[in-house]
Amino acid sequence: MLRKLLSGGTFVGLLGGGAGAAERRTELLLRALAIGVLVVIAGIAVTVFSKAWPSFSHNGLAWFGSGGDVDTQFTAMIQGPRDPANYIYHFRAWPLIWATILTSGLAVIFGMVISILAAVFVVELAPAQVKRAIDPTIRLLAGVPSVVYGLIGILAIAPWVEHNFISQQRKRSVEYVVQLTGANLSVAVLILTVMIVPIMVAIIAGALESVPRSWTEGSAALGVNRWRTTWRVSLRTARPAIVAAAVLATARALGEAIMLAMVAGSRGFAPNPLDGTTFFFEPVRPLAATIVHYVEDLNVVPVEHTLYAMAAVLLVSCALLSLAGWAAKQPMKRYGVRT
Repeated sequence: MLRKLLSGGTFVGLLGGGAGAAERRTELLLRALAIGVLVVIAGIAVTVFSKAWPSFSHNGLAWFGSGGDVDTQFTAMIQGPRDPANYIYHFRAWPLIWATILTSGLAVIFGMVISILAAVFVVELAPAQVKRAIDPTIRLLAGVPSVVYGLIGILAIAPWVEHNFISQQRKRSVEYVVQLTGANLSVAVLILTVMIVPIMVAIIAGALESVPRSWTEGSAALGVNRWRTTWRVSLRTARPAIVAAAVLATARALGEAIMLAMVAGSRGFAPNPLDGTTFFFEPVRPLAATIVHYVEDLNVVPVEHTLYAMAAVLLVSCALLSLAGWAAKQPMKRYGVRT
């Protein structure tokens, strides 16, 4: 009987049928998980925007503008009437938006330059022993909790910056507007740059290692020097990965809250570039850090809606950032490195 099954191919067919059923079950399970993730994301988006709508509807586009002290506006909400008909929703978020743009933008710009140079060194120039030591170090730095960076910043870097770069004369020049301390924009950008660089280095270095060796060898065979080969061949091929690294780093910077709440000065203030170098030592508080700062007042309805409005702005910013990264990579599809 067994011989007949084997000779007739029935046994093989049974095995194939079982394997096919298992594959279909796995496919259905993965499809259900993917749909579940999309449902969760949609639920989060609906919740955030529905909670944020009262703040936006009461302020209109002026919500994104300037006017008055942010902390004073939050105090008015907290101490305002509890009658829903008399809730105070007045809010002008520009100082927080400006702080978010400054901290994230400057950190990504500085981090991009450092990361590209570091990745080129790791892949093209570093000896094998040095490379073996750098790789795990980069992964370790990428996984350090942000609160550790914040603790180092507030206990070590901020006092050092205050004692060495912020003179009494500089403090007096703006004391009628804001108080200068070691926790300020420059320290926030410095530590945020240190936080996002390992992620960018890992992505860019991986892309550079994926560049076909024959391409760089062919360039060298034509007499092109090593640096020009790296710049014209390797980095150009890895441009999609560089864009992806910038998008991920920017998203990480936009959402960073704990560290920035510790080292940025925690003041709803919009630094003025016309202040010269003092501009870099003025305190800031980005949107994400503001959410953490006022999280204990979520029981106050106007504050809750305002914080959800900030979350909605961050959510839309990350979505637009991802879309911009996707659009920027489309013309680069002719290169061989995928991200």
